[in-house]
Order: sequence, then structure tokens, then C-alpha cells
Amino acid sequence: MTASPVRVLLADDEPLFRDTVRDLISATPGLIVVGEAGTGREAVALATTRRPDVVLMDVRMPDLDGIAATERITTSAPSAQVLVLTTFDLDDHVYRALRAGASGFVLKDITPTRLLDAIHTIAAGEALLAPSVTRRLIAASLRRAMPPRTLDGVTPRERDVLTLITRGLSNAEIETALHISRSTLKTHISNLLTKLAARDRAQLVIAGYEAGLDDRLPDR
Repeated sequence: MTASPVRVLLADDEPLFRDTVRDLISATPGLIVVGEAGTGREAVALATTRRPDVVLMDVRMPDLDGIAATERITTSAPSAQVLVLTTFDLDDHVYRALRAGASGFVLKDITPTRLLDAIHTIAAGEALLAPSVTRRLIAASLRRAMPPRTLDGVTPRERDVLTLITRGLSNAEIETALHISRSTLKTHISNLLTKLAARDRAQLVIAGYEAGLDDRLPDR
């Protein structure tokens, strides 16, 4: 049976950028554009009615900025995964976007191939957090903003899993590092999502940063 295509909503106020990305997605098997929005409010409305799997969301949106729109979308259309588009000078917004419910972010100068990979990654339920430099910026922002988070109720093994998720390892890499099966790992991740009241893997990364788990880890 053929898998359903990944449904993508484009939210960007630049028509040329939307046209370019729409053409790219339309030419790619397994992906389909289900709507385009030029403002944040339009993005929220379309996400609710079109039910996309992935929303490509520009941070700088008129009427309602991309971070506020992301928060509304993850509330009104919880099955949608939001991939935030940003630029180098917007790194300070990354943490707020992730806290709003975004599953990851990419730079707007990303190559077409990497953008397509990013869409598939987000659609598969993986977090897409960027290079180590940006992860350090997020961590520094977290430490300025709040005291370290406690991990009450999290078992030592779950803490190990959370540490490796915070580092950015994939499921396969975590399975190898901890010598556990895929089903066992999924159980640990499910428990972490419940115990930490996290929406998805991206928010588990935030929880790991807030708890200071990245301090134990070398840069990748």
C-alpha cells in the first residue's frame, strides 16, 4: 500500500520564497503543498482547516509573528509539526519558537535537498535542532532565563536517554550507545514525554537543556 504524501503548509510573507518552495515540493514525490499563508493569522486558520503534517513557518510574519502563530497552531492543530524558518540574526528566537511548540528550525538559506530532508525528518516525529553552535546559543539563553529544572520521577535510565536526546543523537544512535532495543527506547521516550509534560522530542531537548544535561556532553 502506498503511503500518504506528507502534507505541507507554507507560511511566509515573501511570495517569491513561497513560489520557490512550492515548486520544489510539488516536484518531489511523497510531498504535497496543501496551503499557503502570507500572514501569521492566515497560517493558523489554514493549519486548522487543511490539517497539514508539517508547517514551514517564517519567524517574521505580518499580523501575527511566526512564534505566536506556532503556539496557536500547536494548540488548535496538534498533529501539525512546525518547522521554523530563521536567519543567523534571529538565533535569539530559537528558544521561544521551540517553547511555543516548534519541532525544529532551519536557516532560510538552506539548500533544497536539506530542506526536503528537514521536512521528512519533522514529519517522522524527529526533532530538527541545528548545528552545535546554535544549540549552545539555546543553552545559554535557557540558563539566563531560569534556574535548573528538576527531573522528578525520571529514572536513571530515562535520564541517560534524555541526555543523549539533548545531545542530538538519533534513535538508532541511542540504541547503539545504550545497548537497548528499539521497543525499549520507545518506551523510555514515551515515559519521558509523559513525565516531563513534553509535546514532542524537541521539547524533550529543551527539558534536557533546562536540567543542565548538556553540561555532561562534548560537542558533536
